[in-house]
Amino acid sequence: MAQVERLRELVRGQLEAEYLKNMREAGWRVSAIEWERDVESASPEPRVEDPPYGLQVAGDCRHLEENSREQQALSLILESVSRDQPLNDIAAELNRRGYRLRGGSPWNVADVFKMLPRVIDAGPQILAAR
Repeated sequence: MAQVERLRELVRGQLEAEYLKNMREAGWRVSAIEWERDVESASPEPRVEDPPYGLQVAGDCRHLEENSREQQALSLILESVSRDQPLNDIAAELNRRGYRLRGGSPWNVADVFKMLPRVIDAGPQILAAR
């Protein structure tokens, strides 16, 4: 199998057709083009993100504290995953017990799947609280 050699060059000024022709003749082919331009400098949008599931902003607005209802949902997910239950069964059980997502919508398989990294992250705290 042939090896691929790559060459990255910074373009200064205009890219001339003669230069491209010479590179092709030397066996090079274009594999990517990166464009840039100057834009007006705008003040960056403030970064806004929700606290991780199972936590909420404390009353003093300076730190996070546990949200007990969300912690219970995370605990149920952790227990169910450790028992190797299918994700659709976990979603159904969360809904049966009245747990909802932050927006108020019921759980579905995709929501449970997307929560797995959070369950892994919060797992030690969940287990320690038992």
